[in-house]
Amino acid sequence: MTKSPGIKTKEKIHQEAIRQFSEFGIQNITSRHIAKGIGISYGNLNYHFKTKEDLIWDIYRRMREEMDATYIEKGEEMSALEHYHKLLLQLEDFQYKYQFFNLDVLEICRCYPSVNESIQNTLKERKKISLSILSSIIEEGFMNPIPQETLERIEHINRMIVSFWLTQRDVLISYDYRQKGDMVKSIYTMLQPYLTLEGKEEIARNIEKHGYSLLSKK
Repeated sequence: MTKSPGIKTKEKIHQEAIRQFSEFGIQNITSRHIAKGIGISYGNLNYHFKTKEDLIWDIYRRMREEMDATYIEKGEEMSALEHYHKLLLQLEDFQYKYQFFNLDVLEICRCYPSVNESIQNTLKERKKISLSILSSIIEEGFMNPIPQETLERIEHINRMIVSFWLTQRDVLISYDYRQKGDMVKSIYTMLQPYLTLEGKEEIARNIEKHGYSLLSKK
């Protein structure tokens, strides 16, 4: 089935917005810059997205949908720790694919209320799923039992590492954790004291099977 011209134009707007936001920063780009970049009138772009906030929200909606499956998909033969490992790989890949969003997330939250509301709702859902996966890792014997408060703090630390990984690379330039896969290594370093022997062996198996980064395989 052939897509309508409107759908094609909308996709071009998405791609050009992501390119310009990533290269110049979200606050330095207007809808007119994006329209000019793909050779359409501002009025044409405005037909699809009335404001820049509408455009950013729609990009975020796509981002959220793209990650949804990774959070909930778990193969029948897959351990909870392998599920978690593959999720971490996808999250790092996601950071680089939509780097503008992760680098400018504070400005986005402050300047675009509708996007911020959607981000907060998504984070609440992600927290529930992440805690459930960590609980399953414990139940399967890969982590030692720990108090719920400790588990929630671990999930919080992991979320901070994921959310601000690209930002720390640009700010903490004296640190040498800048390679693809370093985000996953950092999270496993933090988890190390809580792992059982079986957990350490399972992580080694997952690293052997999947590596530390999807990006290194592209």
